[in-house]
Amino acid sequence: MGAGVIQKDSGGGGRRRRRRGGRARPMSEINVTPFVDVMLVLLIIFMVAAPLMTVGVPVQLPKTAANALPGEQEEPLAITITAEGQVMIQTTEVPRDEMVNRLRAIAAERASDRVFVRADGAVSYASVVQVMGALNRAGFDNIGLVTDTGGPALDGQEN
Repeated sequence: MGAGVIQKDSGGGGRRRRRRGGRARPMSEINVTPFVDVMLVLLIIFMVAAPLMTVGVPVQLPKTAANALPGEQEEPLAITITAEGQVMIQTTEVPRDEMVNRLRAIAAERASDRVFVRADGAVSYASVVQVMGALNRAGFDNIGLVTDTGGPALDGQEN
C-alpha cells in the first residue's frame, strides 16, 4: 500500500476555479447600508428645512405660558400684523379695507375655518382685535393667537 501525492495543476480535471475575468455569480443579498445612509441624509435635510417652511414674515412674537395647539391636515391660514401695522395674509400684504373681501374668498375655498394670528409684540391690542373682528366677519370662527413659549406663567412658578 502506497501513499500517493496529488499535485494541483492548472489545467483540466477536478474542480475549476473561476478566474477574475470570468462571469461573476449574481449576489443574493441586498446591501442596505447605502439605502440607510441616503435615508439618514434625507431625514436631516427635512429636519433642517421644516422650520423654514413656516410663514416668512418676521415678527417679534410675545411670550406666554400657553401650550401649543394640535396640528391639522390642511396648511393653516396665517394672518400676520407687523410692527409697522401692515396686515399680511400668508406672505401677501393686504390693505385693511380689502381684507374682509379677500378673507371671504379664501374662506370659500378652504375646508377648515382655523386661522392663526401672528402679531408683533409692539402692535397695539386694538389693532389685533380689529383684525380678529375682520376674520370673524369673513367667516373664520376658529382663531388661534400665535406666541413664543417660555413666557411668564403669572402663577409665581417658573416654566
